[in-house]
Amino acid sequence: MGIVAIDIGSNSLRAVRLQCLNLEIEERMEWIVGSGWGVDGGGAISPEVFKKVGTILCNIKERYPKDPKVAVATAAFRKARNGKESIEELQALCGFLIEIISPELESYYSAQGVAFGLERVGLDPQKFLLVDIGGGSTEIILKHRQELVTKSFDLGILSVAERYRSREEIHFGIKRKMGEIREYCHDIFEFFGKPKLFVGTGGTPTTVAALKLGLEYRTYDPLKVDGTRIDRNDIARAYKELLALSKEERARLVGTGREEAILAGLVLLEELFEKCGYAQMVVVDEGVREGLAIEECRRMERILTTI
Repeated sequence: MGIVAIDIGSNSLRAVRLQCLNLEIEERMEWIVGSGWGVDGGGAISPEVFKKVGTILCNIKERYPKDPKVAVATAAFRKARNGKESIEELQALCGFLIEIISPELESYYSAQGVAFGLERVGLDPQKFLLVDIGGGSTEIILKHRQELVTKSFDLGILSVAERYRSREEIHFGIKRKMGEIREYCHDIFEFFGKPKLFVGTGGTPTTVAALKLGLEYRTYDPLKVDGTRIDRNDIARAYKELLALSKEERARLVGTGREEAILAGLVLLEELFEKCGYAQMVVVDEGVREGLAIEECRRMERILTTI
């Protein structure tokens, strides 16, 4: 039996069809929707975003009419003053449930998806530090065996790009927020020990990995990106390359709708390397959507075993 899991993020809407029997990914889908533009400070989900998201969700339902569907929405819908109402209208429009999840549950699904991805590339998923850079927030998650320690920071690539207009403001604004992240990492490392494995998921680390591999948005391949190791030199090269391009050329490489915010994401990623104290990161494409799909498969299995 297949499960379709949908993650309505602050910049991207990502979906996956997972075969529950063997946890095989049969199809991955992504659209850049920009749900988080304008929601900071009490803003609203725009009619244009609502229409775009609604069309995609209804198309998914038509494409997989018999498969169970599970969907979640994250930071943009938590922040937007009309987030709850928008989700209720999307549910009525498309006919399946959508849950606005907490940062803690978002982190849990992300860690589950990343652990799944690490296993697929032959890396030990028992202990790692994960940064999940989204459009509306960044989650930093320490996995230590069965324990998860998580914290959500109000630093997403869209919110940063909107908050700070110039490149200089972006650099200065992000640096001002880094003290809390440095303190958080210090505290969790002191208690649990510092993991050897530093992992990144989300559009910014995957973009750096893709550019390192010579891929652009049209040719992006998650199987090639999974397990790619990047360092601060790779981030600097990506920043320099993208900064030199026009918006149109940048969109060709990173996707239309990500071309303006990606530079803010690269600044944020470089700062996270420094404040968390790592020289290298393993990039994994899997995240919330895969973790959600795996958890739904397990839930359905538990139900079936009780019948």
